[in-house]
Amino acid sequence: MDIEVNSLADLPAVAQQLSDFASGQKVFIFEGDMGAGKTTFIKNFCKHLGIDDVVSSPTYSIVNEYESPKGPVFHFDFYRIKDIHEAYDLGYEEYFYGGGICLIEWPERVEELLPEKHIKIEINVLDENRRLFKFSKV
Repeated sequence: MDIEVNSLADLPAVAQQLSDFASGQKVFIFEGDMGAGKTTFIKNFCKHLGIDDVVSSPTYSIVNEYESPKGPVFHFDFYRIKDIHEAYDLGYEEYFYGGGICLIEWPERVEELLPEKHIKIEINVLDENRRLFKFSKV
């Protein structure tokens, strides 16, 4: 599924479309260049999930946890991990396979650990304000 976004005001509708597309799947990987808008979109998706807390990037903590009406939500940013053992030390299995919703930025850094089935969200920069979102089921 491809969706062109022309402004930040479009993101709540895209979050709804992603939720519908996911059909109950709980692991989401987000791909895109630095500055493409992954964290910005995740903030909108978390709001759609009913999270009232301030959602921020877990760049330094690696994972942030939020409570939603749909259960726990784990937001990962693996950009700064040095090797796969950091994900092991974090206890990734409990997160990825524990039944909560996982939102994963920089998934290529832990690719061999990702669950076989997940939703992939690619964000491509078209210009300063426009993005192309591609949703696929893996």
